[in-house]
Amino acid sequence: MLRDIMGQEVVGLWHKDHDLQGCDMVVLPGGFSFGDYLRSGAIARFSPIMTEVIEFANRGGYVFGVCNGFQILCESGLLSGALLHNNSQKFICKNVYIRCETNNSLVTNQVKKGAGLKIPIAHGEGRFYADHKTMDEIVANDQVLFRYCGPNGELADEFNPNGALDNIAGITNKGRNVFGMMPHPERAADENLSNVDGKALFESMLKAVLA
Repeated sequence: MLRDIMGQEVVGLWHKDHDLQGCDMVVLPGGFSFGDYLRSGAIARFSPIMTEVIEFANRGGYVFGVCNGFQILCESGLLSGALLHNNSQKFICKNVYIRCETNNSLVTNQVKKGAGLKIPIAHGEGRFYADHKTMDEIVANDQVLFRYCGPNGELADEFNPNGALDNIAGITNKGRNVFGMMPHPERAADENLSNVDGKALFESMLKAVLA
């Protein structure tokens, strides 16, 4: 995505690496790390490269996690909360709509606040959860990036595909340099897929990082 569509130099990092090779931003993609045998992201969080990613983030470096990447960021403590099994107890793969909740982030600065984006999901453990105190902090600090919604941005339980608390589909940390979301924007960023709603997120990130 970043290389083929956005024309950026991309460095592939192996999970056993100990060097981020001077990357300006780290992206943790989706997938099924270690087969998700224990709990999604629970084992990957201890991969050697994550030591470097955590140190990078703690120094203010930008880190973006999608789907399993979001789960790993929560498991590593870089993002608050946890991703639990979908309330249906089934794997869900379909297009959903998410509403942009803030412009104050690297990921959403080029996205209209309140806009509904059609982005696909593909997960079995995507139900965001946090305790009351953590949830209050996330909302008070404007850390919610996206909420599951209807085609016109309306919030309702019927548009929440996995039972996520407060319809949350993505958040950032207090420092606003670590970002995670369950939907896959990279799968909605190519005209050949008849959907480019996700491209704005990568344009937002590139504008800030390259600046």
